[in-house]
Amino acid sequence: MNVKLGRKEREELDTAVPARPRLADDVQVHEPTDEGAPWIIQRGPGRYLRVGADMARLGRALDGDRDHAELMADLGPKWTPQALGFALGELQRMQLLDDGSRGRSARAPWVKYVPPLTLQITLLRPARLLAWLAPLLSALANRAWAVVAAVTALAGLVSLALNGDALALALGSPLPLSVYAWVAAGSYLTMVVHELSHGAVLSHYGGRPSRMGVMLLYLLPAFFCDVSDGWRLGHKERRVRVALAGVATQFVVAGAAGVAALPTGAQGLLIFSVVTYTSGLLNLLPFVKLDGYLALMSHLDISDLRKRAMIDARRFFTRLLFGGTYPVELPGLRWAVPYGLACLVFPVYLVGVLALSLWGELLRGLGVIGTLAISVIVLLLLGRVSVGFLLRVQEARTAGASPWRIGAVIAVLAGGLTALLMTVQVPYVVSGGYHYRQGQLELVVPGGDAAIRPGAQVRLLRNGVVLREQVGSAVVASGTPSDTTAPVSVLLPIRTEGDLPMTVSAYPLTVRETPVERGGAARVEAGARPLGEWLVATYLPGTW
Repeated sequence: MNVKLGRKEREELDTAVPARPRLADDVQVHEPTDEGAPWIIQRGPGRYLRVGADMARLGRALDGDRDHAELMADLGPKWTPQALGFALGELQRMQLLDDGSRGRSARAPWVKYVPPLTLQITLLRPARLLAWLAPLLSALANRAWAVVAAVTALAGLVSLALNGDALALALGSPLPLSVYAWVAAGSYLTMVVHELSHGAVLSHYGGRPSRMGVMLLYLLPAFFCDVSDGWRLGHKERRVRVALAGVATQFVVAGAAGVAALPTGAQGLLIFSVVTYTSGLLNLLPFVKLDGYLALMSHLDISDLRKRAMIDARRFFTRLLFGGTYPVELPGLRWAVPYGLACLVFPVYLVGVLALSLWGELLRGLGVIGTLAISVIVLLLLGRVSVGFLLRVQEARTAGASPWRIGAVIAVLAGGLTALLMTVQVPYVVSGGYHYRQGQLELVVPGGDAAIRPGAQVRLLRNGVVLREQVGSAVVASGTPSDTTAPVSVLLPIRTEGDLPMTVSAYPLTVRETPVERGGAARVEAGARPLGEWLVATYLPGTW
């Protein structure tokens, strides 16, 4: 059957669409996996688009042999020139049609950058491994093993509570390097099993995990397993199980370690159990692209939930500040704006507070190189916030906001921020260590700090991994430092056989309360500073 198009009808078709359109080589159309499941158009290894049956039929018909008239004839009377032109235009916009720029490649690159701050390095294609493990996985996929897993996870928490004294000692004391090494090795092995669990559950339900590897997620090291193929699963409950499989595995491993530490109070097992439980809980936070977010998105059955909620949050505050008219991405989700705001703020908190709190003292303990690393991280963070604000201003102009209002709001915000940075006083604390040298108690700080002055109060602390108990006090006797060396164990929470000296600036101390230990961490109360000066002194130290 042939259909002839008139001149007007031909002009209505998108002129950018080829006369005989075909799908790109890396695009596939997947049938529904279950009754009621959607059709899926897949582009490459990781992008999945849900479409209706009509769009799927069109996609399957795009073989490059038929022109527009023949497509309408084969697809049926509902496909008018306008409908076909719109559908082909959408496929072209989403880069699903062949334009000659992409070859037949179903694999993702080995190194992939995911905005805003994630770098993924693929190490393994796990499909074959999981296919080989399929019989074992099928044997474990039942309620009995689920009960065993839940009991193990809960038993570990009970064991940690019963082992409270030993746990407090482990968290509040410096540990040998060997313990750190074993905890790090166990943690990374657990994360590998965590990611394999995602892939295993997806494979159990008929999906195909595409790749596994390591990544930097907001400057924090982690592993990943690409389970994007889970969008082909028809039941959202199954997608939720895929998302939560890794955390469930972590809790089981943490519980087993906690139970194993109960009779001996082994510090390595206790620390490993706490680290693994904590890592699992962080994975459940739905504000970054971790397991908790994937589970929430799957449960609500809303694709790109976080991205769209952040767009709504940005537009809400842009409209509030500058005015203008903006479309809404998630009109049916009443909590989209507060959720989107949390998603915008949490990465800043993750990098600016959590990562720097985790690494800040360790980096500062390394001297010039460490403080330079902190400065680079903070400058990158400030740059991203500044670019985001400029983009909001540009969006407001596009949405019809008044230039006068935009200028006035920027002036008020700049004035308010300046007043905040200049007037709000924040206590400034210098971190360092203390030890005895030739009978004299000294405060040691890598690189020194001009804020350390005679008479400043110094708290002397036990250098624990997490907990830091005060064991003495002193005051600075002289603000003039001397260059010397000190054991690295007074600056970092490690216990070594030898001294492992590092170069420091030393300040003599006058003892107020004699410390019960010969060396450890120290905190100098250096008075209050305006917020702006405090931020510069804390995160942009004078290493430059």
